[in-house]
Amino acid sequence: MAGKFEVYKDKADKYRFRLKAGNGEIIAVGEAYESKASCLHGIESVKANAPSAPVVEKETATP
Repeated sequence: MAGKFEVYKDKADKYRFRLKAGNGEIIAVGEAYESKASCLHGIESVKANAPSAPVVEKETATP
């Protein structure tokens, strides 16, 4: 089975998405969005930008 994006509301009533692998494991999560439309736009942004995104190794966990 292929991976999928799931859209859901969190406890704060905000929209979020998570990307699940074919085996059901969560492999990525999105931020909180005020509207479902904004959440769906976030998913489209990930789809559009991820294929060309470089992998950058950081020495610390800070953003």
